[in-house]
This record gives sequence, C-alpha cells and structure tokens, in this order.
Amino acid sequence: MINLQEVLDKYGLSMPATPKVGGIYEPVKEFGDKFCYLSGCIPCFNGVICMTGKLGKDLSIEQGQEAARLCALNLLANLQAKYGSLDKVKRLVKLLVFVAGTDTFYDHPKVANGASQLFVEIFGEEAGLGARSAVGVNALPLNAPVEIEILVELY
Repeated sequence: MINLQEVLDKYGLSMPATPKVGGIYEPVKEFGDKFCYLSGCIPCFNGVICMTGKLGKDLSIEQGQEAARLCALNLLANLQAKYGSLDKVKRLVKLLVFVAGTDTFYDHPKVANGASQLFVEIFGEEAGLGARSAVGVNALPLNAPVEIEILVELY
C-alpha cells in the first residue's frame, strides 16, 4: 500500500489539485481488464501553469526536470481522482515525454529523468520504472516546456 503523503513529505512535494480538462477527451481511460492510459499533462499546479518556454533557450535542464516532475504530479492527481488512491496501480508501463526545445537542444532524456525519478520515488524501482520515450517538439500547449502521458497497469 502506497502512503503517498509520506513520500510527498519525504521529497518536499505537494499534490496539485486535479487538472482541468483542456479539451474534448478523458484524462484517464481504462482499456482491457488491467490497463489505463493517461492523457498528457503539462507543468501546472492547481490550474496555473508554472513554467513556460523552450529548453536550450529559456530553461535549463534542471528547470526542465522540475517541469517534468510537475507533469508527473498532475498525472498522479488524475489517477488519484479516478481511483481514490494510487493503490490500484500495479506498475508504470510506458512514459512518453514531449520536450519543447530549440533546434540545437538534444538532452530530452535528461529532462524526462525528472518524471521517471518521481515515479520511482512513489512506486519503487520495480513498479515505477517503465519503458520510455523522450521526444523533442517545436511547441506545446500554453508554451509549456514539457508534456507527459503515461500508460499504467492496474491490479
């Protein structure tokens, strides 16, 4: 059983309010008996975007990692809203990280590490370390530097 508040306190983090849906989609969509897909989240806290700009121009790798952690926290908030806790999550299967950067920014995986590390801190290495892609893009909604979507396996 995950004691989410204990983990958040240990790392000095706070859980944001559930992000508002910004279009015509479901934040969490179950499929099959044991899987759910989570729509992309950007680095917001309680509905307010916390970081904007491009990696390699406006933001450092460390700031990008923090943005990725905020995205991950919003994904966890959506999971918690759907299931009441994170205890139904068996493991993270896939993490897809979009990083808005300059044409000469090539450290997308380092930015993605911010989210990957958070999932390991929350679920442990075996359950929190999934497959991953980190993809560079020209722009993201609201000028966000990072957007992340995940696929999880449920109990």
